[in-house]
Amino acid sequence: MIRILLAEDMHMVRGALVALLGMEDDIEVVTEFDNGAAVLPEALKHRPDVAVLDIDLPGLDGLSAAKCLVEQVPGCRVLILTSLGKPGMLRRAMQAKVSGFVLKDAPPSQLADAIRRVAAGERVVDPQLALAAWEEAESPLTGRELDVLRMAAEGAEAPEIARDLFLSVGTVRNYLTTITTKLGARNRVDAIRIAHERGLLL
Repeated sequence: MIRILLAEDMHMVRGALVALLGMEDDIEVVTEFDNGAAVLPEALKHRPDVAVLDIDLPGLDGLSAAKCLVEQVPGCRVLILTSLGKPGMLRRAMQAKVSGFVLKDAPPSQLADAIRRVAAGERVVDPQLALAAWEEAESPLTGRELDVLRMAAEGAEAPEIARDLFLSVGTVRNYLTTITTKLGARNRVDAIRIAHERGLLL
């Protein structure tokens, strides 16, 4: 029996997934919840074989939760289930060392198959998304530029970003100008939009 941890914040979707997986003879959902902050405690408590995580979870996003699981519960493999089918998201998931990345609009049978393959030690990635990620260039932004842009996307102004990242306000403004140029954006708002569309930001 493959023991599953399921983290999905949309109650109707989570209920449907639990019902769907409950129809499989070799799969058992041992814990299910709606918050990313609960992923690690629940995994430590139940010791599942596979954690099925939505990327966009409240409390702690799915990729951050996945990284915690890989580091602290190495026996649990991680399968990301998401509607955010963007090459940048897939690259970030691979960097977090997840075992699988499946889109929510995939046929139901594909999820059960992906869980079995991940539990068996395989890597499972949506083929079309994998091809798109292969063809798309790497992010033009550095890690620090992404940090600045992520805070700007959350509504922080330059002084707040400077304080939290231990930078001068002038340096933050320079970063924002560089980010806008690298992304070919018209302004900061356009840069945030482009970054979201390319999957550079959650």
